[in-house]
Amino acid sequence: MELFKLDFGLTFWMFIAFAILFLILWKKGWPAIINQIDARADLIDKGVEYAQNAKTQLDNARAEAEQQMAEARRQQADILREADRMKSQIIEEARQAAQKAAQKEMDQAKVAIEQARKEAEQNLRDEVSAFALDIAGKVVRNQMADDKAQARLVDQLLDEMASKN
Repeated sequence: MELFKLDFGLTFWMFIAFAILFLILWKKGWPAIINQIDARADLIDKGVEYAQNAKTQLDNARAEAEQQMAEARRQQADILREADRMKSQIIEEARQAAQKAAQKEMDQAKVAIEQARKEAEQNLRDEVSAFALDIAGKVVRNQMADDKAQARLVDQLLDEMASKN
């Protein structure tokens, strides 16, 4: 049971050893430990600051992305409005071109009809004059022996009929 007895010499030397160890640690170890703790605290502070900067940049990037998306949507709407306007304009131009082409075809058809009418009139006139000459020739064959005189008579009759119409 000597372990539980206090011996003044042992206690004195243990106290001296402890004091020397405490002084060595106080002068050499404690500043190194404090420096390491401070360096670690600085590193943690820098990490927190970096994380806050990253969060701020991420928030700014999100806001900028939203602005760009809004701008893209606005441009898309503008492009769609422009395309719709151009579509309406193209349809209107095509409608006008079709109307012009139809009017041109109608005018050409009127000219062709008028020409055909005139040709038919001329053919009818020629046939009528031929028939009239035949009839007149048979009727007045005895009175007029000359074909030229007959043609002149028929032409005069036809001119009179044309002037009445």
